[in-house]
Amino acid sequence: MPSTPHRALRALLALCTAAGLASVAAPTATAAPGTGPTAVVAMGDSYISGEAGRWQGNSLTNSGSRNGTDRAWTGSAYDPSRVYGSTAGGCHRSDTSEVRSAGPIASSLINLACSGATTKNVFRASQGGQAYKGEAPQADQLAAVAAANDVELIALSIGGNDLGFADIITTCATDYIVWYSYCHDDQQAEVDARIDGVMADVGKSVDEIRAVMTAAGYAASDYRIVLQSYPSPIPRAADNRYGESGWARTNTGGCPFWNADSDWARDSLVPQLASRLKGVATAKGVQFLDLRDALQGREVCAKAAKQVTATVPPSGTTSEWARWIDSQSTQGLVQESMHPNAYGQQALGRCLALISARPTGNQSCRNTAGSGPSGMYLTAG
Repeated sequence: MPSTPHRALRALLALCTAAGLASVAAPTATAAPGTGPTAVVAMGDSYISGEAGRWQGNSLTNSGSRNGTDRAWTGSAYDPSRVYGSTAGGCHRSDTSEVRSAGPIASSLINLACSGATTKNVFRASQGGQAYKGEAPQADQLAAVAAANDVELIALSIGGNDLGFADIITTCATDYIVWYSYCHDDQQAEVDARIDGVMADVGKSVDEIRAVMTAAGYAASDYRIVLQSYPSPIPRAADNRYGESGWARTNTGGCPFWNADSDWARDSLVPQLASRLKGVATAKGVQFLDLRDALQGREVCAKAAKQVTATVPPSGTTSEWARWIDSQSTQGLVQESMHPNAYGQQALGRCLALISARPTGNQSCRNTAGSGPSGMYLTAG
């Protein structure tokens, strides 16, 4: 076995799905529903926190700014705090996180999400919630935010870590690199065994948020909760620009997955989770934002996207919108793998801005081929 795949495996074994969003300090003055600065709050895991916001596309160049893809480059060294703030290596709340990229939809854009969070990190401590990475449960943090702001919308992304996304990615990549076997059959069984319990906990997360808001004096009509699903970071087999055999998917593209596993992830796992999350949203009476197709054509290794090179600069219209699996373990942190990058987060921020203007109804968010993050649009559903 060549040495490079072993390096890739070491990276994959360290992979963890994360969640975190850029924090905005809440004003200290006490407000009330309808008074104080308006606020939109992001809660949950890495897909809304801003994990991988350090990157503008993917480049094989390992030095300097990596052809302009590495936003942590200072000109002489790498400083992740330029992107992730004081939580570098922790919650990874990036400056391009979904809520930070949504534009002027409220006076305060507040990020409580944290990389790696599960539903138990959302629940109030009094209801079994757990502190995470040195921070109180997110619902307890929300109580202070709700008291100091006029919270209008709360965006929630949660459940992926409970379901074991990181383990699924690691298993599928390992099966490609080492065992030459498929992962979708045994991983589907694992998902089916867990998903009912995960959805129950997602529903409890919504209940916990509601309980906090009610205790802060908010009526149900004073604010909205938007529960969102997850976009696929990898394309269908037919949309992959690299052949299934050889080492190009591992060493060049950063998408080490078999065709059958890629199709399973894109057309079975992601839709299954979206459908179940929509069911939770319906049962709890909150809005649902379906993101399953948000990165379509912009995924890692997608034919319609390009890696960044010395002659192909970073671009929201041509670059990939998700972070690859770094097979060399030489760029950034492994936990950034398979998350929306800066362009992907800007696109999701546009989705959030669009649904913030639609007070009722479930929506799906998609991108416009050949357009940048500003080209995102909603369809009913």
